[in-house]
Amino acid sequence: MALSKILGLFLIHVTLLLSSCFAEDPSVFYNFEVSYITASPLGVPQQVIAINNKFPGPTINSTTNNNVIVNVRNKLDESLLIHWSGVQQRRSSWQDGLRGTNCPIPPKWNWTYQFQVKDQIGSFFYFPSLHFQRAAGGFGGFIINNRDIIPIPFDAPDGGDITVLIGDWYTRNHTALRKALDAGKDLGMPDGVLINGKGPYRYNDTLVSDGIDYETINVHPGKTYRLRVHNVGISTSLNFRIQSHNLLLVETEGSYTVQQNYTSLDIHVGQSYSFLLTTDQNASSDYYIVASARFVNESQWERVTGVAILRYSNSKGKAAGPLPDPPQDEYDKTFSMNQARSIRWNVSASGARPNPQGSFRYGSINVTDIFVLRNKPPVTIDGKRRTTLNGVSFVNPATPIRLVDQFKLKGVYKLDFPSSPLTGPPKMETSVINGTYKGFMEVILQNNDTKVQTYHLSGYAFFVVGMDYGEWSENSRDTYNKWDGIARSTTQVYPGAWTAILISLDNVGIWNLRTENLDSWYLGQETYIRVVNPEKTNKTEFPIPDNVLYCGALSKMQKPQDISFATSITGSRSKLFVTVLMLASVLLLFR
Repeated sequence: MALSKILGLFLIHVTLLLSSCFAEDPSVFYNFEVSYITASPLGVPQQVIAINNKFPGPTINSTTNNNVIVNVRNKLDESLLIHWSGVQQRRSSWQDGLRGTNCPIPPKWNWTYQFQVKDQIGSFFYFPSLHFQRAAGGFGGFIINNRDIIPIPFDAPDGGDITVLIGDWYTRNHTALRKALDAGKDLGMPDGVLINGKGPYRYNDTLVSDGIDYETINVHPGKTYRLRVHNVGISTSLNFRIQSHNLLLVETEGSYTVQQNYTSLDIHVGQSYSFLLTTDQNASSDYYIVASARFVNESQWERVTGVAILRYSNSKGKAAGPLPDPPQDEYDKTFSMNQARSIRWNVSASGARPNPQGSFRYGSINVTDIFVLRNKPPVTIDGKRRTTLNGVSFVNPATPIRLVDQFKLKGVYKLDFPSSPLTGPPKMETSVINGTYKGFMEVILQNNDTKVQTYHLSGYAFFVVGMDYGEWSENSRDTYNKWDGIARSTTQVYPGAWTAILISLDNVGIWNLRTENLDSWYLGQETYIRVVNPEKTNKTEFPIPDNVLYCGALSKMQKPQDISFATSITGSRSKLFVTVLMLASVLLLFR
């Protein structure tokens, strides 16, 4: 029999086999080759991190309950982890891609992430989580669509789905930025703001150099588009707006919102929003898309503005004239906070499941644990410039915390993170919060720094129930929103203010609580919440992956290059798929 016929029969059997294996939970597959390329987003050639030779990386497109399989090949000259920001990794912190849960992928190695986007919908993004690498790129969007049987609370956009990545940017390489922080220096003002990896349109000949490539979003008149906007930057809050167009907010980080129009919205570092954009304006010219720095001296930061173009298919000319104005609130510190408070949960809409989001009545649940977490401007500890929460600057251990627990290693970390600020001198420790499985935790984030900080919690969507200026007190609970506070994974805390969140600790694992401001995170402003089911059953946490990497105290267990094709969490089905994939590849080579 001819080899082509053998191959054809083989692939038919493969298809039938895989369809039966994955009929219950379909899978999506991606290959990521992570490498350096040279790019000039602000007109200056520099080293950036690309995925599959693209900057930014590809958007992952999945649907609720899909198995997502991403094979990552590390072609950098340093170790790598990819974190899936906002993806809850239900029962599997093994796949979270952070230093407390995973050993890094060494240079020239590959590792396969495999996780299920269980009971989630919404707009998220991924990024490299080690060595300040996010400042060099390596990020991309991550979409989790609703299943067809679950209605969405708005008409499906007839124009399409558009991912928009905004963020501040430096022309210095991430290694140079890292060295500056290690030397106790501030990073200083960013060199610009990128939109989808590109610099600003030349709206002003003095402020923007000639020859910079800018982003153009092409649309048709009379259509509705879903814009998923993510602030993937380093430390700058950005105001996002589109000239002459309203932005109808419909979703943020996996929760459908009460729908309301904004002319502009403040998007803080690490945050994600979905808007519906209706192309209902005339096409006499193109329109500006703007992402500009907030809470800064605008005259000094005028260069730090991202500008892209919205172009109608029947546009009659280029965009011209001044940019649309940012919020005029230089002397009104409450404007942005009131805007944040206006973002509320759509309690009648279905999320990933048929039942309404509001059927989880978080406001009537008794709190079991309370943590008041206070940050301050950087301090000096043992001669090093560090950042802290409650006086503790976190030190990542050589052996990830999840592996430490798995192999019952002693003395690596402490379950003693203080529930309120320490009164003594600050210290550097590997101190972790001891969460109560199925408990209900109240966390008050008190920002005593001089700039906005955003905080992210892996593994969960928390409820943002209150924020205000001043010091939080017991009486502040009287102002909490106990009905439709938005559920999300990243929240801002304004300088000299507090934000209160509530967390239902139903996801077993080791979960990172950190500032998203990359400089403060790098210098130690993070911790982990450890959530353990005392019954230790596979029903609440998946077993250790077959392809787990070992490092630190367990490094002798790591075999060289034993990770090339291993996948893990769903056991025999994923092993079967990889085996079949390898056999098919071999046959194709000899076709």
